[in-house]
Amino acid sequence: MRKLLIVIDMQNDFIDGALGTPEAAAIVPAVKEKIRSYAPEDVFATMDTHGADYMSTQEGHMLPVEHCIKGTFGWQLQPELAELIREDQIFEKPTFGSTELAAAVKRMSLEDELEIEIVGLCTDICVVSNALMLKAYMPEVRISCDPACCAGVTPEKHEAALETMRSCQIAVG
Repeated sequence: MRKLLIVIDMQNDFIDGALGTPEAAAIVPAVKEKIRSYAPEDVFATMDTHGADYMSTQEGHMLPVEHCIKGTFGWQLQPELAELIREDQIFEKPTFGSTELAAAVKRMSLEDELEIEIVGLCTDICVVSNALMLKAYMPEVRISCDPACCAGVTPEKHEAALETMRSCQIAVG
C-alpha cells in the first residue's frame, strides 16, 4: 500500500501573513515532522494562487483581503516546509480545491493501492474542500486528516470542518 501525504496551502500568507493566525503558526513544527515521516516521492502539496486581479474575482468580493498573489513572499510555501517538498509535486490552484491534484492522485490509484493523509490550512476551507474532492474522485480510498497538523480560520470552524469530514467518511485523528 502506498501512503501519500497531501499538504494543503502551508503558505506564508496563511501562517503569519495577510490571513495568518496563531493556530496556523503553531502547527508548522508538527507539519514539518509529518512531512519528514513520509518518503519524499509520496509528499504532495497545494498552493493557493491568485493574480493581481484577485480583488475583482468572486472570491475577492467575498474575502476582500489580498493574499497568495503569485510571486509574492506571502504566496510562497513556509521556507522550512518548502525545502522538504519537491517542486514537481506542488499543485497551484486558483480556488479552494485542486481538480488537478485530485486527477493526478486518481491516476496513481489506478496503479497502486493508496491511502491518503491530508494536513494544512485552512481546515474549514481548502483542507475540507480537497478532502471531499479526493473522496468524490476515489470513494474506496482511505482518506484521513490529522487535526494536530491543521488549523482553521477560527478554532470553532476548525472543529466544524473536522466534523464535516467525519460525516463524509474521512478518518479524523
